[in-house]
Amino acid sequence: MVTDNKIRVLIFSAFFLAAGHASATPEIQQWQTDNGARVYFVEANELPMVDINIWFDAGAARDQNKPGLALLTNAVMPEAAGKMNADQLAEEFEAIGAIAGNSSQRDVAEFTLRSLSEPKYLTRAVELTATVISQPSFPEESFNREKNRLLIALKSNKQSPEAIANEEFYQMVYGNHPYGSLPEGTEESVKNIERADLLDFYRQYYVGSNAVIAIVGNISKRDAKKLAATLVGRLPAGKSAPPLPDINRAASVGIQYITHPSSQSHILVGQPGLKRGDPDYFALYLGNHILGGNGLVSRISNEIREKRGLSYSAYSYFLPMRQIGPYILGLQTANNNRDEALKVLQHTLREFIDKGPTAEELDAAKKNITGGFPLRVSSNSKIVQYVAMIGFYNLPLDYLDKFNENIQSITLQQVKDAYARRVQPDKMAVVIVGTKS
Repeated sequence: MVTDNKIRVLIFSAFFLAAGHASATPEIQQWQTDNGARVYFVEANELPMVDINIWFDAGAARDQNKPGLALLTNAVMPEAAGKMNADQLAEEFEAIGAIAGNSSQRDVAEFTLRSLSEPKYLTRAVELTATVISQPSFPEESFNREKNRLLIALKSNKQSPEAIANEEFYQMVYGNHPYGSLPEGTEESVKNIERADLLDFYRQYYVGSNAVIAIVGNISKRDAKKLAATLVGRLPAGKSAPPLPDINRAASVGIQYITHPSSQSHILVGQPGLKRGDPDYFALYLGNHILGGNGLVSRISNEIREKRGLSYSAYSYFLPMRQIGPYILGLQTANNNRDEALKVLQHTLREFIDKGPTAEELDAAKKNITGGFPLRVSSNSKIVQYVAMIGFYNLPLDYLDKFNENIQSITLQQVKDAYARRVQPDKMAVVIVGTKS
């Protein structure tokens, strides 16, 4: 008999061994369940573990006129399901050494599971997860508790210059588009959400046709098919969520100062960038690695931090989503350095667009990205996130196989051309939160 302590030892060992695992890219197999869920499976027998991600197109972009609804629905589901409350569910998962989680972002509502692959543990873990997904009861008490918790978090955000800047940035860039609202909503919108709204949202979006299941681990394809059918088999087929509206790029122009009693100013600059599957993705990703995505050795950090000492952290990144996600450049600096730091940031971006990277920078970036790639797929828990992303955004099944090849094939001219076409420094939103000097 395996005791609880032995289960924990096995899990710890599996995490420890994962660091040296999976240097090769995985083979992804794909099929659909009877109720329309798309399943993506990687057989990985090195560890006695199974990792599962279930993604629903039920993120905050589906909130419509009730910002915060998707997040609340996702948060309340594990609070009570079937005949079990949250404590009982947690005890059941703990007793078999399984780790379950859930979260909600703009595009995705996610449920995760990590379990030992031994059938008596995996079977029960999957049954519990299926119960959470297909039989949530949304008790009034749990709804009120999660709603109050969210309201407290929103009040706290009003004291955070980072949170204030983030909220204003998305509003400026996306306007009335679903991406323009915070997943957490606002105090006003959350106060107006009722339990019945969660039930309606759940019935519409938590259906088979709106789900993607990623499975990575020590089971066969036959067992993975049974597992997937158990996870979502009790959900109605329903309908896939409709396409999101196009992005209005004109919403992303202007500058907004927000006074806040902080010792530092938080600055965000950006515009709509690209979406998943964009043909310019690899050129822009590689270019941004040089410009602001490679930590302290990127151009932005070198100009702002190393040369001038204006900021400890300065960065840039693309956040591709189902529709066009943002391109964000940011930093924090002392209030009296704000104007200079912003000018340096904007100048560095314009210079990069005008001249592009050097051959030496491009070569170093390629080596850094491709050399670090094995670490991105070094464990089942990392692979399963990629597999879920591939499935949810309909990326090619050989996306991981060809990642390094796609990076290596990019030329200097392609980077320069992509930045010239896609990034307009004079048409960006600028948000500054801090005390005016």
